[in-house]
Amino acid sequence: MTDTRRHPGQDRAAAAVAPVLETRNLVKRFGGLLATDGVSLALLPGEIHALIGPNGAGKTTLIGQITGELRPDAGEVLIGGRAVTRQSVAQRARAGLGRSYQITEFCPHFTALENVAMAVLARSGSSFGSWRPLHTERRLIDQAQAALESVGIGAQRDTIAASMSHGEHRQLELAMALALEPKMLLLDEPLAGMSGAESEAMVELLQQLRGRYPVLLVEHDMNAVFALADRISVLVYGRVIASGQPDDIRANPDVRSAYLGDEELLA
Repeated sequence: MTDTRRHPGQDRAAAAVAPVLETRNLVKRFGGLLATDGVSLALLPGEIHALIGPNGAGKTTLIGQITGELRPDAGEVLIGGRAVTRQSVAQRARAGLGRSYQITEFCPHFTALENVAMAVLARSGSSFGSWRPLHTERRLIDQAQAALESVGIGAQRDTIAASMSHGEHRQLELAMALALEPKMLLLDEPLAGMSGAESEAMVELLQQLRGRYPVLLVEHDMNAVFALADRISVLVYGRVIASGQPDDIRANPDVRSAYLGDEELLA
């Protein structure tokens, strides 16, 4: 008789490759527009999975469904194998989903350290209204400083956020996401609006984070995508038309057609 029982080693092996974040057949309609049409994606432990697509492909709508800002009309979102489709943005954050936004969000009149400290407080569930003077909160300072150091702007701790450069704003927002101690990161166009030098610095930073956090990367900069991604999924008119390793995506005729045959874009 065949032994069909699972053994501990099998369970560990399955857990090692189980998606940390997954969408299953997500559908979202806006009137007659089918914005996402049965989208299924999986983010695996330790990988950088890039999501690309032309303008209007449905990327923003998909992100909204993953984060909880939009309720899908059909399908599921799972974090760590558990359905979170009906959970709020805050509940998904507590489940381990950390994110950055296409348009950077922070308190411009606070210092870099204070912005990250707020994220640490949010993680602990503390009320901002009861926030004691920052200098009395040694543990809070240390955690916020560590997050700033991890993204390369530790020396900017006392700089007012509004006076920082655009690239530093993106680093600050990433530090705020990391301060939440996420299990995974969703990065929405982290290179948007950056200069060439700032983009190179951000790519290097994301390379350093590789393996520490699984990353779902939504990005238009194809140079960055192909430099960073372990896998790439291509969204066109609300559907995933291709998903695979970067070389496979480069060679895919449907992807080239979606990008109007732009050889340089996918070179």
